[in-house]
Amino acid sequence: MKAEFINPFLVATTSVFRDLLKVNLVRGRTLIKKSAAPAQEIAIFIGVKGKNEGQVIYSMNLETIFKIARRLMPGIDDASLEKEYRDIIGEVANMITGNAVQILIAGDVDLDLTVPMVIDVRQKPLDVQDMPTIGLNLYSPFGLVEINIAFKAML
Repeated sequence: MKAEFINPFLVATTSVFRDLLKVNLVRGRTLIKKSAAPAQEIAIFIGVKGKNEGQVIYSMNLETIFKIARRLMPGIDDASLEKEYRDIIGEVANMITGNAVQILIAGDVDLDLTVPMVIDVRQKPLDVQDMPTIGLNLYSPFGLVEINIAFKAML
């Protein structure tokens, strides 16, 4: 898998956490996996179409998501948080994806990305294709952010 596909998502995630949430991400282990299936409770799924097909899946546990939501909406009560966390983290995912798209365009990389979907994998299993995957673990004061990036070249 080429760095030109991985780095835009890594850089975009890091910059959104730094600029929006005012925290730095620390890069942990990089894994080679057979599937992009998320290891955490909440997944943000982005489909990739075009000459290269695949998926980018961010995942975090619910506690991490709630900490992020509380940072963005100080004073939110627990009942509202339970109702709104998907929309809040969905907006964060839109910002990350938008930044990644800008980096991809600047690098003349041809990828079409779908709108991010936030999925609670405890309630609805995420159907992912098996394909070579790079797994990145990023650590923040909020908790672990896992990024799984899987692409296959289409002929």
